[in-house]
Amino acid sequence: MYLIDKPYVSAFLIDTIKENNYQLVAIKSAKELVADDSLHWISEEEAIASLKNNPSQPIYSNSENALGWIEEHLGESELSKQINILKNKAEFREQIKTLFPEFKFRKIKLENIKDIAAEELSFPFVIKPSIGFLSLGVYIVKDINDWMKAKEEITSQNLKSIFPKNVLDTSYFILEDFIHGEEYAIDYYHNERGEVVLLNVLHHLFSSGTDTSDRVYSTSKAIINQHKAELEKFLSIIGNKLNLRNFPAHAEVRIDENGKIVPIEINPLRFGGWCTTGDLLGIAVGFNSYKCYFENACPNWDAIYQGKENKIFSIIVLDNNSGIQPADIAEFDYKALADDFDNPIAIRPLDINKYPLFGFVFAESDSGNKKELSDILTSDLRKYIIIRE
Repeated sequence: MYLIDKPYVSAFLIDTIKENNYQLVAIKSAKELVADDSLHWISEEEAIASLKNNPSQPIYSNSENALGWIEEHLGESELSKQINILKNKAEFREQIKTLFPEFKFRKIKLENIKDIAAEELSFPFVIKPSIGFLSLGVYIVKDINDWMKAKEEITSQNLKSIFPKNVLDTSYFILEDFIHGEEYAIDYYHNERGEVVLLNVLHHLFSSGTDTSDRVYSTSKAIINQHKAELEKFLSIIGNKLNLRNFPAHAEVRIDENGKIVPIEINPLRFGGWCTTGDLLGIAVGFNSYKCYFENACPNWDAIYQGKENKIFSIIVLDNNSGIQPADIAEFDYKALADDFDNPIAIRPLDINKYPLFGFVFAESDSGNKKELSDILTSDLRKYIIIRE
């Protein structure tokens, strides 16, 4: 069963639903996004009854916006409670604190942030919305100067959002230890026995030690093989703690130089947002992670990457870090952007006046040529922006 909601659904995901005759719940926003009556639409009433009668059935949502529907109609279910634990970063930390007893965190109201004195803090740390999305409102605080700057910028006015409160809620923030190491994003699911099946592992690249953006995520056969076994074991421990079954998720973790894994967050019932990481390998090498989850299958990575063993597949998130206000932007030159990649598999434009992004690039690179990725990682995108006259 699929719950489709705004802001975006890809043609790849819709084609997957159509070709496999998967059930699609006819909520209003889904009907507005997808104008195809030939899909296997089911009514909201039928979906609610089905989920109550068979709560362990596979379900997937493309967007965290849809989680509100589950809360509204199935608020007392175990599924809803699991979603709420994972979505609320402070609650998630509470649930797993026995697994990470040395990890420090605290929850605080937005209006009380200004009153926290430096003497109360242990640097470095991270501050972010307890319910967040797209790295909005996330700050790495290394010293007193960073803290003073963060306190000035973390205001309700600066953090106004297009997303509903169940996706981004800045009423409460969480202060937590800064996790050292390389960051990875993982698409996976817990099968009917609770076992973890990895569907992708992406290295989240940063331009500096204080960078919190989502600009570049890269995967390859080598990255998956290097981390697969330990990540499956690690995520199984958390899944068992929360009793997750037939449950898709998108985790973000850091792995230090000693191989220690610490979770940043786990996003429930979906893979990467905006149909990104879930689509990537389908578009690039023909591996459909959505279908893999619904068929309770395990990927054969040797077969998936046959002939592509030395390729890197990346998602580039075109956040507007130019300093130019959307109202002053006439257009974005996607052709010039495409020309800066050896093999841009797909470019998905977005309206910068509606969303905080110009769109996404899906790219294939040779493992020996990472310059195009480092260039876009540090780019302010101004070379692609045409200003209004």
